[in-house]
Parts: sequence; C-alpha cells; structure tokens
Amino acid sequence: QVQLVESGGGLVQPGGSMRLSCAASGSIFSINAMGWYRQAPGKQRESVAAITSGGSTHYADSVKGRFTIARDNAKNAVYLQMNSLKPEDTAVYYCNAWRGGLLPVDYWGQGTQVTVSS
Repeated sequence: QVQLVESGGGLVQPGGSMRLSCAASGSIFSINAMGWYRQAPGKQRESVAAITSGGSTHYADSVKGRFTIARDNAKNAVYLQMNSLKPEDTAVYYCNAWRGGLLPVDYWGQGTQVTVSS
C-alpha cells in the first residue's frame, strides 16, 4: 500500500504562484510514476502533470509552460509548482501514484483545494 498526503493549496490571485507538495509513504519502491490530477466542480477529473520513475515528465496542454512537476526521491515527495495561475485552474488537486504491471493500481491522496480568484 501507498499513502499520499497533499499540502499547499489555498487561495491565490490570478497571475500568482503556488506550490503543491505530496508526501508518499508505504511501498514506494513499487511505484512507476507519480502525478497530479485536478477536478473542478461539474467536471471530470483530469491529468495535470506526471513524472515517471526515470524522470520523464508529461503535462496537460492547458498547463504547459506554467506548471512544473518535480520529485525528491530522498524525501519520497513530488511537487507541483504552478505559475501564472488562471481562474480556470481552480479545482481540487489530487496527488496520484501509479503502480504498473499485470495488476495496475492507482493510489490517491485526499485532495487539496486550489482557488484562483481576485
């Protein structure tokens, strides 16, 4: 099992920055990739950014050039640096850990609210 705990959400003005953190514990060695998803009211959960165990990163088109995902293997943590925030970035952000193989498993954090508003 893997446990994920997010932190760093809150209220920020348009154009501002915020960093989300996700601390992972448990069977970390089995994780192939970690990432961030978000879900806005009335919308489906969507992938925002991901980073593989090899360090490859992937971003949704809507956040490319504004968001940066990074991981600290020593701390078992993954971060999402969000710059130039827009009101449409408002959502609950979830940390995700994915374990591949014959029986893929997704692990989720509890979510943290990010609100971009003046």
